[in-house]
Amino acid sequence: MKKTTIWILIISMLLTLVGLIVIQARYVRSNAEMIESQFNDNVQRSLFQTVSLVEENEALEYLSQTLEGTDYRINKNKLLSIEAQNASLKNDLDSMTENLKLTSEQINRPTIRLSTRHGKATIEETSRYLQDKFQQNFSRSKTILDQAVFRWIKATDKKEISERVNFDDLDGILEKVLVNNGVLLPFYYSIVDKQGKVIYKCHKDIHQDVVNTKNNVYTQKLFPLEDSNRAAYLQVIFPTKQNYILNSMNLLFPSIALVLVILCVFIVAIVIIFRQKQLNNIKNDFVNNMTHEFKTPISTISLASQMLQDPSVGKTPETLKQISNVIRDETKRLSFQVEKVLQMAIFEREKSTLKLNEIKINSLIKDITNNFSLKVTSKGGKITTTLDALHDVALIDEVHFTNVIFNLMDNALKYCDKPLLLTVETWNEKENLFISIEDNGIGIIKDDLKRIFEKFYRVSTGNLHNVKGFGLGLAYVKKIISEHRGTIKVESEVNIGTKFTIIIPTLKNYEL
Repeated sequence: MKKTTIWILIISMLLTLVGLIVIQARYVRSNAEMIESQFNDNVQRSLFQTVSLVEENEALEYLSQTLEGTDYRINKNKLLSIEAQNASLKNDLDSMTENLKLTSEQINRPTIRLSTRHGKATIEETSRYLQDKFQQNFSRSKTILDQAVFRWIKATDKKEISERVNFDDLDGILEKVLVNNGVLLPFYYSIVDKQGKVIYKCHKDIHQDVVNTKNNVYTQKLFPLEDSNRAAYLQVIFPTKQNYILNSMNLLFPSIALVLVILCVFIVAIVIIFRQKQLNNIKNDFVNNMTHEFKTPISTISLASQMLQDPSVGKTPETLKQISNVIRDETKRLSFQVEKVLQMAIFEREKSTLKLNEIKINSLIKDITNNFSLKVTSKGGKITTTLDALHDVALIDEVHFTNVIFNLMDNALKYCDKPLLLTVETWNEKENLFISIEDNGIGIIKDDLKRIFEKFYRVSTGNLHNVKGFGLGLAYVKKIISEHRGTIKVESEVNIGTKFTIIIPTLKNYEL
């Protein structure tokens, strides 16, 4: 896949995800605002109904004290609606007016006489007389009520709010009205004046540590139609309002979780795409290098075979020996490259097929160092072995484990810019077998130490330009050691050297 195509795909996925997140965020926000607006409307409606009932109760109580024969005392155990109270008041006023009218008629009742001598005007005059009398009685009743209302208004202007409002009744009215409007949250309220000074505060057992912002406080003026200097306000606070809004949106949580999952999948997909792109580039480099490495020995062997077939070339013993040495060396070189390809094939399988046998590690390392010492001494180096492990028998695959030790020693030789001093040690610790291989090479920087066991990763060689490889050696070492139920650690300092430590279980500690 081309790099441009990858970036177009990533940008498209990113724009899609951002758009999805923005739409989801706007939907959540609008839903929260709608729930809060509905809640605010219900509360404001409840507060207005509450202050209206309080004002009606005050008026009815005053009229009950003013008008004779009528009992308007408030029933504290039963909340009457505004309509019911108005209807009751209207019925009583009508009854009072009727009584006044009957009393007046009894005092001065007109005598109606039907006589043909008076003509048709007698009934009309009598009807007009009755209407005038009714209007007089109604006007007088209205005057009485107007005077009572005037005295009530004048009296209330001098009263404190605590004398006008029964706070016990207010608590019951407020709670019932809120429930009727669908507001079931816990609340507490207070009565304050214009300056915000608390006149009365209810005492409810509500946790005060809940978040309490201005958005949770609702205010409504008591006796809203009055223009008084002693104005008071009812303030209601809902401490758990925010929790109510969040709980009302619980159906949105699955969609939010789904968006988060999509985000995680998107991030993982991007990481995998870049890793696959990097791995693809490394594999291409590997194939190109491998092709070049195969081409050179094949060409050399082909040339040597042509020389053997050419009659013009002398077949002296020295010439034949030289040609055979060239063929042998190039064949070894080819075998080494084939071994690298086989190592790469191991990584394609999740687990290698190991042929485990009981092997004495000290003897195996001694044979490896003896064979490898020729290379080291030819470059002026030296190998020192200290094999102190008393329990050195382990269950290993001899071929793969030999390759592991050989790769570590070969790396020590390749990455050394001076005569190599190689130290190989074994010892026991907690029924485990420790193997260390330490050199005095160029060392490894800290950034590379974290990645040296990654497949295809190659450490920078600094001024060494003759080091060839494919970045498979240490990855192969790590995989084989892990499949032997062991671990490998590395310590290194630049220009001082590197030390690899292998830890594998002994035969006694190995659990099948």
